Amino acid sequence: MSTNKEYISQNKAAAKRLYNITPFTLLDYPGKIACILWFAGCNMRCVYCYNPDIVLGKGNINYSEALAFIQSRKHLLEGVVLSGGECTLHKGIAALILEIRKLGMLIKIDTNGSNPPMLNILLRKGLVDYVALDFKATPEKFFDMTRSTLFNGFESTLSLLINSTVDFEVRTTVHAELLSEEDLKWMVTFLEEKGYKGTYYIQYYINNTRTLMDLNYSVQRINFEALSTPDIRIVVRK
Repeated sequence: MSTNKEYISQNKAAAKRLYNITPFTLLDYPGKIACILWFAGCNMRCVYCYNPDIVLGKGNINYSEALAFIQSRKHLLEGVVLSGGECTLHKGIAALILEIRKLGMLIKIDTNGSNPPMLNILLRKGLVDYVALDFKATPEKFFDMTRSTLFNGFESTLSLLINSTVDFEVRTTVHAELLSEEDLKWMVTFLEEKGYKGTYYIQYYINNTRTLMDLNYSVQRINFEALSTPDIRIVVRK
């Protein structure tokens, strides 16, 4: 019977799925020392995306190479962040996580929420410890923001996480010309109606940074914290 590691090594479909590896981060996995595996490709084209090379590019690293790297750092790291791009689109991700688990690592998933069936598999198998879910925009602005029609997938993923026991956060990147205060109020109300309770992270768009599309300079004038409710606390990550 083949082991997961043999599957990862032999399965050609799993080859060169990763664009790059960030060897060390204290910021991307709350409270943990981690590395980041950046998965190439995405099913969205978010206009403010900071990773155009990852979204549009091809993989440079296969799963076996990533495992070898993690093995070499297993006494230094506590967790591994699977990011992208969109990591849940990739074949063999469950087998990869199983091998990472054997090295004693916690797993965080960064996702746009577009593939709830895959996330459901990972959750049912107990392969995820933390999820960061991107809330891109209101339904009316979702296509303009992401060039996709995947809001329903995001909504299903949100419900899936709310009904799970895994720790997760919801986060939104805000450019002043793309999301208004009224949009943010609607998004907070949407989260409340879905039953989300906890922290809602707002991330400022970073000016003077290469993004997927050219955007004007963003000047924030919204008091985001004032949009907090008894159940949802808005925290700005600067």
